[in-house]
Amino acid sequence: MTETPAALFESSLTSLPLLYRGKVRDIYAVGDDQLLIIATDRLSAFDVVLPDPIPGKGAVLTAVSNFWFGRMRHIIPNHLVDRPLEEVLPEAGERAQVAGRAVIARRLKALPVEAVVRGYLIGSGWKDYQRSGAVCGIALPKGLRQAEQLRRPIFTPATKAASGEHDENIGFAQAAAVLGVKLAEQVRDVSLRVYEEAAAYARRRGIIIADTKFEFGIDAAGSLVLIDEILTPDSSRFWPAESYAVGVSPPSFDKQFVRDYLETLVWNKKAPGPRLPPEVLRETAEKYREAQRRLVG
Repeated sequence: MTETPAALFESSLTSLPLLYRGKVRDIYAVGDDQLLIIATDRLSAFDVVLPDPIPGKGAVLTAVSNFWFGRMRHIIPNHLVDRPLEEVLPEAGERAQVAGRAVIARRLKALPVEAVVRGYLIGSGWKDYQRSGAVCGIALPKGLRQAEQLRRPIFTPATKAASGEHDENIGFAQAAAVLGVKLAEQVRDVSLRVYEEAAAYARRRGIIIADTKFEFGIDAAGSLVLIDEILTPDSSRFWPAESYAVGVSPPSFDKQFVRDYLETLVWNKKAPGPRLPPEVLRETAEKYREAQRRLVG
């Protein structure tokens, strides 16, 4: 039986200035131009951080992200810096606290738009389609069913909401108004290319990537850079290929399992979130680990 790793809900480093605690990540300053980004085991659902962490989740997110960042480097550069953790955290106790879940990254200007790519009709896209026959203003053929694969993936950007608030789907024209047409087109084209290459690889490993979201930054030279995380069970909807079927919401390797449990509760989807039973924590942790095993090995 695999030993369950201790969970990290919140890091507590004192040797570096804390800049920000997000829904999952704690971010510290490393000088003026670099960051230490720590993936904790916090879990957010419906944009609320739940009180119970998922043991080992942050390490899975870090390993999966680093795998994809390396695999997609030929398409677009990423924010990772090749620098040993010992240089940034010389104190052994602090290193031990975040080992396996910390990366050193360039400090970049983040774009205020999330890049969402959908390859299948599910989630908010399915609801939008049922209501309007379109997803984020993109008209789709009539008669599509839940979880059906789209003829080609679509780019459906979203605004980035503050913690506790909900992201809002927007059309490409709105994204272009925020980013400028040229940059918006570059974000769209890169996002679709990364998704298509990743989806083909994952399918060979028994995982369908139904949809995903990317975040981008701009470096000092004005070049586009992938930041945050990429193609993880937190930022993507992963389905086991062997049990995929059109017409139903497939089981998943991501936090949809927790969302489905929360939907059975009487809860207004506002903070504070409800406690999760031990069996939900265990099964969710196993789903994350299984995604890592299939994708990374």
